[in-house]
Amino acid sequence: MDFLVFRLYAPLAAWGGIAVGQERASDACPGKSAIVGLLGAALGIRRHEEARLVALDAGYGYGVRIDAEGVVLRDYHTAQVPSRVDLKGRPHCTRRDELAPARATLHTILSFREYRCDALATVALWARSEAPCPLADLAAALRRPRFVLSLGRKSCAPGLPLEPQIIVADHFDTALDAARFAGEQWLGSDDDPLGLQRNDLCLAWDVDAPVSRAAQMVVRRRDEIRSRRRWQFGERSEAQCRLARESGA
Repeated sequence: MDFLVFRLYAPLAAWGGIAVGQERASDACPGKSAIVGLLGAALGIRRHEEARLVALDAGYGYGVRIDAEGVVLRDYHTAQVPSRVDLKGRPHCTRRDELAPARATLHTILSFREYRCDALATVALWARSEAPCPLADLAAALRRPRFVLSLGRKSCAPGLPLEPQIIVADHFDTALDAARFAGEQWLGSDDDPLGLQRNDLCLAWDVDAPVSRAAQMVVRRRDEIRSRRRWQFGERSEAQCRLARESGA
């Protein structure tokens, strides 16, 4: 069975969960919708092309290994926006257009946003029968993306090459173990220049994934894409387990 494997590292990443009020938390594990957004950017899919994004979500299975959870950074964030009344009936294609009304009509929105500093994850995808394109096409797009890639938010640019590769294996977790990346010998070691925090490995996967390990728990995550335009997400069942890191690894 073919698996597309690639890694995700950035000085800052944000794997958003359910946002309530002014709190914008970040999960330790990237959700499937974040990976679909990454693939969409690589393929050149625009935000309004909902059918293509939904097809990406449904067409591939998803598994991930969290190699380093990262350190949580909490940011106090402010943004100015005009009222809905001011925007009604007026096109605003850019931020400049949005802020065109008189300054007196602008409102300030306050929020607290979490980021993951120096987090590292390795992702595995496999094609389902309804996959819109082969895994090799996804790998080529990740190597030469149409749009700028980011890990959760625009400010979170990848800090290392994704190095997408096709691995043949019986299970997604063995495909993760078989993948090789540049510099992996020092990531998480005592001599690691990135200073990644060592922790037990965490695996998470779609419940129908081909996997060699038993799940320790099954959780529900609201990260199945329904409508990008309306920011609507459905629930997805995800299995998880933690693995003790081998001594010296």
